[in-house]
Amino acid sequence: MLSGRRLDLLHPSPLDIEIEDIAHGIARVARWNGQTTGDQPFSVAEHSLLVELILRRLKPKAGPAERLAALLHDAPEYVIGDMISPFKAAIGLDYKDFEHTLAAAVQIRFGLPPDLSPALAKLIKRADRLSAWFEATQLAGFSEADAAKYFPRPRFEGWQAIRLKARSATAAKRAFLARFRQLYLQVRR
Repeated sequence: MLSGRRLDLLHPSPLDIEIEDIAHGIARVARWNGQTTGDQPFSVAEHSLLVELILRRLKPKAGPAERLAALLHDAPEYVIGDMISPFKAAIGLDYKDFEHTLAAAVQIRFGLPPDLSPALAKLIKRADRLSAWFEATQLAGFSEADAAKYFPRPRFEGWQAIRLKARSATAAKRAFLARFRQLYLQVRR
């Protein structure tokens, strides 16, 4: 990693995980395999910020640990990239186990339990799927009707105000790190 850490992908240690490496990596990983409008790809870092925002809208009283878990939900992609769900399914269970092991190490590193509660995991997955609707309709060329075939339509307070525009990798990294630091300080209190 750029931090100088060596990460054993098969047996990741939380001690070898640095937030700067995560932010740098996911700010450079494109969602939708880069098939989005605009001069910049919409990054996993921006997606992570969106998922955390949607989780806050779905559960306004979510605690900082819940919000941090949402922000870090795709952190393993800093080393494994972003694969579309059908491809993950085609690869099989071993891939999911690998992804889960890396996610658990990330969560432990930042003071979260290695396994999220089923309720929190379900809430994050819901926010993740809702984020895909916004990304599909605002960036990936889907009509609202087409997007609704694959992703749930948003139905929460203020959803109409969410507007997406891809930023540079540097700006996405900065925004991700700023939000991480806010939440991590709250979790550590």
